[in-house]
Amino acid sequence: MKKKMVVLTGAGMSVESGLKTFRDADGLWEEYPVAKVATHEGWEADPTLVTNFYNMLRGKCLDTKPNEGHRLLAELEKQYDVTVVTQNVDNLHEAAGSSKVIHLHGELMKVCSSRDVDDPRYIRQLTKDDYVIEPGTKAGDGSLLRPYIVFFGEAVPNISVAAEEAQEADIFVIIGTSLAVYPAAGLIHYVRPSVPVYLIDPNPVSAGQRVKQIQKGASEGMRELMKILKVED
Repeated sequence: MKKKMVVLTGAGMSVESGLKTFRDADGLWEEYPVAKVATHEGWEADPTLVTNFYNMLRGKCLDTKPNEGHRLLAELEKQYDVTVVTQNVDNLHEAAGSSKVIHLHGELMKVCSSRDVDDPRYIRQLTKDDYVIEPGTKAGDGSLLRPYIVFFGEAVPNISVAAEEAQEADIFVIIGTSLAVYPAAGLIHYVRPSVPVYLIDPNPVSAGQRVKQIQKGASEGMRELMKILKVED
């Protein structure tokens, strides 16, 4: 039976694909105040601004391709039972071939009811040919369509599922996150003490003595991890 690997990924996973992180010096929050475009209060105050912001983000993501880090992570499924838990709202893990992906913060290419975000009847998958939502468009329940994104301050529905996965991990890997965003950062505390933990990030991250840090970007770091794990090409 394959060993279970759980991988937590953050914005740094997609940087090599050309997507800006939100928190870096030149990140998206420098251009768009988080309170206006990524909070429930911002949505209530100006749904048109929020709708157009996510239309813009989708446009930027349309031609984005998975990088080598995404592809190598998908390849690990040949030797491990891999579950990816991602804070990213892009779908680059799926595009690279990862088969088990838990999205903590929602998905950019989906919209939903603003009355009941998680009602599956009103969650709509967008496509490359139909990704622009006109402000004022309504969901099937009569409420405004809003981005299927977990705004700051909102509950993270999938965190309990992710925590269960972390508890069962034989290997836990963290890629491209500073472990500053909760509740995702707290997943490491669900990992059993005997389980090896690897953290791939070009910047130093304070994560405790049990964590082996690979201070490299996602692709180069994944190549090193595969050598450590003796994964065959």
